[in-house]
Amino acid sequence: MTVPTQSVSPEQGTRLPEGRRHMIGRRWLTAIIIVLLVGIPAGYLVISAGQSRDSGRDKERESSATGLRDNWPSQMKRRIFEVPIPPGSTQVAYYETSNWRTSRLYVQFTTTAGRLDAFLHEVGSSRSELVPGEVTVGERDADIVGWDFPAAQDWSGTSISRGKPRPSEDITVDLTDPAAPRVYVVSTTTP
Repeated sequence: MTVPTQSVSPEQGTRLPEGRRHMIGRRWLTAIIIVLLVGIPAGYLVISAGQSRDSGRDKERESSATGLRDNWPSQMKRRIFEVPIPPGSTQVAYYETSNWRTSRLYVQFTTTAGRLDAFLHEVGSSRSELVPGEVTVGERDADIVGWDFPAAQDWSGTSISRGKPRPSEDITVDLTDPAAPRVYVVSTTTP
């Protein structure tokens, strides 16, 4: 029995051996592709790890802070705790506490009369709901951040209760200078 032979394709028969120059170029191209496929993801991982480490340090520094921080809370914190600090507010400070049961955001700021009304409206209240002479921030909360509410000031306050998981808020306003009210907020959320 005879086995049929395969014919040689025209391309195989006429192919010349690869030249040295062509071989070196092909090897360089292969090396560059390998470096790009391995080097770029590796570089990205190094950069990402550095950023992650820095972010963790920032969060650790923030969580180990005690007392009010002279700064605006992050937009995310303001959204979670529903404390819309009016733009243009001054002397803004905040402090956050958190445990497995309750998280609290303490915020203070000075604003204008018009912006106070806008703030109260945004949190679901109004100036008419501020009770004159009322300090709604509890003594325990005031002690945590070092707030003092002396009787000589013109205080007004209100408390806002919302259904879970939304936060409840105790708002106390110093209206001694009606053009520049000072606002103290304790926003409490429970999971």
